[in-house]
Amino acid sequence: MTTATLRGKTALVTGSTSGIGLGIARKLAGAGANVILNGFGDADEIRRIREDISAAFGVQTGYHNADLSVATEISAMMEYAQAEFGSVDVLVNNAGIQHVASVEEFPVEKWDAVIAINLTACFHTTRLALPLMRQKNWGRILNIASVHGLVASANKSAYVAAKHGLIGFTKTVALETAQTGVTCNAICPGWVLTPLVQKQVDARAERDGLSNEEAKKALLLEKQPSGEFVTPDQLGELAVFLCSDAASQIRGAAWNMDGGWAAQ
Repeated sequence: MTTATLRGKTALVTGSTSGIGLGIARKLAGAGANVILNGFGDADEIRRIREDISAAFGVQTGYHNADLSVATEISAMMEYAQAEFGSVDVLVNNAGIQHVASVEEFPVEKWDAVIAINLTACFHTTRLALPLMRQKNWGRILNIASVHGLVASANKSAYVAAKHGLIGFTKTVALETAQTGVTCNAICPGWVLTPLVQKQVDARAERDGLSNEEAKKALLLEKQPSGEFVTPDQLGELAVFLCSDAASQIRGAAWNMDGGWAAQ
């Protein structure tokens, strides 16, 4: 998106050391935003990513390794953002984890972890970012909710519950900020070839005796009519648009980019 400029603003993207989060962070940097990365990974690789973003787009980058299942670490990350960058103008709640099991076999600790990272963490980051956004009368909160925030799949009870909850949370924040310059929306991707999805592809290939490419196609065609993966770059372009002035009256939307998944 060449019409949107975020020069002088700061974007915090959780779960952004790879996959969707990194794709969104790079597109926001391309629109001029300084970016703060969050997530786990090799320290040298994260430093390389930061240097690459800074060099490519002429922006400042930061990094915080907060574990988003721990409220005090989220607070520390938000304090870091304010101390180093002044505020968080664009908050992208992207971090997520998955566990697959039937309800009666779902480990309690896995349920708690999925809800904590996919839903509760978004509450903590949002409540801490909102005061300065209100003070500046400008802010963008983007919750990466997944198509599973709109429809369900078997054996994903915690993930589906968290993502449905995240869309409800998005609508509530949008209403509470409706007469301000702060907007809150959700983006609902279908299948994106992230490390999380690649694990599901690998498991299917092993289970069904398929090649990796055959397993990818089988996974896609089960749910996603286009038969193609959504890309992190496409999601990043949508995020940039939702940060633009043209999107200032898009509030509380759950915008699916899913190759037709939810249209069925």
